[in-house]
Amino acid sequence: MAVVDRDASQSHAGRGGVAARASRPVMASRFLATVAGWDWLGKAGWTCLSVALFAGLWELCWALGWADPQLLPPPHIFLSNFGEQGKFFNTATRWQVGQSMGEGPSAFESVMITVAATTMRVFVGLVIACVLAIGVGVAVRYWHVIDKLVLPTVTLLSPVSPIAWLPVAIFLFGIGNAPAIFMVVVALFFHMVLATIAQIDGVSPNLINVARTMGASKRQIYGRVIVPAILPGMLQVLRMNLFGAWMVVLVAESTGVGYGMGQVIMLARNTFNPSLVFFTIAVVGVLGFGFDWLLRIAQRRILYWLPDTQEKLRGL
Repeated sequence: MAVVDRDASQSHAGRGGVAARASRPVMASRFLATVAGWDWLGKAGWTCLSVALFAGLWELCWALGWADPQLLPPPHIFLSNFGEQGKFFNTATRWQVGQSMGEGPSAFESVMITVAATTMRVFVGLVIACVLAIGVGVAVRYWHVIDKLVLPTVTLLSPVSPIAWLPVAIFLFGIGNAPAIFMVVVALFFHMVLATIAQIDGVSPNLINVARTMGASKRQIYGRVIVPAILPGMLQVLRMNLFGAWMVVLVAESTGVGYGMGQVIMLARNTFNPSLVFFTIAVVGVLGFGFDWLLRIAQRRILYWLPDTQEKLRGL
C-alpha cells in the first residue's frame, strides 16, 4: 500500500513538474507583455519586420534582375530622393498659368499640402456618410413607412459603382472639394445603410424583451438598447469603409475635381514616372495605416467593456 502511494505521489509530482516547466515560458511571455511600454513596442517591431520583409523581397527581385527598375523601381530608388518626388506634389501651383514647377512651396510643403487636402476629403466624406447611413438605417427599422419607401431604393443603388457617380458629382458641384467629398459619401452611404439594418436585425431579442418587461417605450428601446448594441459592429464597418474612402477619393481626384494624391498619380501615369507612382502609393499606405491605427485605439477606448477576442483565439 505504501509502495502504491509512493508511486502515485511520484507520478503526480512528475506531472506537476512537467506542467510547471511548460508553463514557465508562457508566464514569462505574459509578464514581459504586461511590462509598461513593451506591448506597443512589440507590435511596432512586428510591423516594421513585416514591411521590411516585403521591401526585402522586392529588393531581392531587383538584385536578381527579375524586376525591371524602369517599370518596378525598388523602394531604395523611389524613397531615396524625396525632394525630386515631392516637387510633383505642387499641383496647385502647376495648374496656374505662367507658373513653373519650381515656384511655390518647397517639396516637403507640397507633400504636406497635398496630403492634408486628400485627408480632409476622406475624413469629411466618411463622417457625413456615417452620420447619414446610421440615421437612415435606424429610421428604416423605426418607421415602417420609411422601410417601404427608402429600403428598395437603397438596395437598388447599392451595386452601382462609385465611378458611375463621377459625372453626376461634376455636374452638381463642378471642380473643387465638393465633388470628391460627394464621391466618398456616395461610395459608402448605401453599403453602410444596409450594414446598419443588418446590425439592428442581429440584436438579441432577449435584450429587447427585457427592456419591454421593464416598461421601456419604443424610443427608449432604440436609444438605450438597440443603438448601443449595434455600436461595436458599426465601428467595425466604419473601419472597413475607411479603406474604401481612400480608394474612392483617389479616383475622384485623378479626374481633376481638385488637387490631391489622385492627381499626382495621374501625373505620374501621363509622364510615365513609375517612381512617383510607387512613392505616392507608399504615402497613401502610411496614411491609411495611421488612420486605421487611430481608429482601432478609439474603438478600444469607446468599447472598453468588450473582451479581447484576438487574445482568446491565440490560445486555441
